[in-house]
Amino acid sequence: MTSEPNDGSGNRPHRSVINSAAYSNGVRVADIPIADLGDAWKHSDRFLWVGLHEPTEKVLLHIQQAFGLHDLAVEDAHNAHQRPKLEVYDDCVFVIIRTVKLSDRENQRIEFGETHVFLGPRYVVTVRHGSPHSHVGVRARCESTPNLLAKGEGFVLHAVMDFIVDQYFPVIDALEAELDELEVQIFSGKLMRSVTARIYHLRRDLLAIKQAISPLIEVSSRLARSNSQLISDDARPYFQDVHDHVVRIADLIDSLQQLSQTALESNLALISVGQNDDTKRLAAWAAMLAVPTMIAGLYGMNFKYMPETQWVWGYPVSLGIMLVSCLILYQWFRKLGWL
Repeated sequence: MTSEPNDGSGNRPHRSVINSAAYSNGVRVADIPIADLGDAWKHSDRFLWVGLHEPTEKVLLHIQQAFGLHDLAVEDAHNAHQRPKLEVYDDCVFVIIRTVKLSDRENQRIEFGETHVFLGPRYVVTVRHGSPHSHVGVRARCESTPNLLAKGEGFVLHAVMDFIVDQYFPVIDALEAELDELEVQIFSGKLMRSVTARIYHLRRDLLAIKQAISPLIEVSSRLARSNSQLISDDARPYFQDVHDHVVRIADLIDSLQQLSQTALESNLALISVGQNDDTKRLAAWAAMLAVPTMIAGLYGMNFKYMPETQWVWGYPVSLGIMLVSCLILYQWFRKLGWL
């Protein structure tokens, strides 16, 4: 599926160009080199779909000249690190979407990327930043349904957004599973400081995902209600489906944030209770040790006239009193629940 079009300066393909093709009636009719985009765009019976991954400024400049893209949008697409948004220029819609996926590392932390989409009359340009595999299968899926792809460039925008939004669900499921595991550890009776750190990282991931998905609520809503000629009446209802998915994800994140806050508070409360129990146990043992210490301390003083110092049973009686006193205190503290 991957072609290697020219970069506009010669015959040498550029690695940032993932795919560049023309479609007519939902069918792929030709691979278009980047240098020929301007001429190919003149055909009114087809639209162009160009896919780029972290393109150079030179490649973006050629794309801009071919389709007449706005300077500010091209600058955003080149620099990346933008907030998800929808901007409408004269005859172009510019959409920024944050992509998300679980890393392949053992700790499975979340990795974010960006996709910038230029939608204009008879063309779609997608600019990806992050994983080069973030859109695997989108084009193939669209080409496998020519009846839907025939709806035009508006359907391509929907397909890209729908694919990206769907990638949030497995990430949410993984975070939910991690939260369930943390809850089991919290209430297992084995208090570990690492649980608090894991909850903190979980809440940080949830906040990052919320910041990425929340702006898409407005973006998808605007696209579903758009009167732009770039989105046909047949394609517009599909954006409502994307909007529903985005709202559902936002609700799931809110629920997980509340549960994680409850888990954090429960963990801290149980740690506090455990510390109180430890304090009680230490106080109980200190009290039991205080009695023999007091008795031994009294008879350790160097006074000549002390009671029972010359009594033959004085030493064993003193030890017996110490032992009985400690046993009485031990039973009392056990009854109070301190031991």
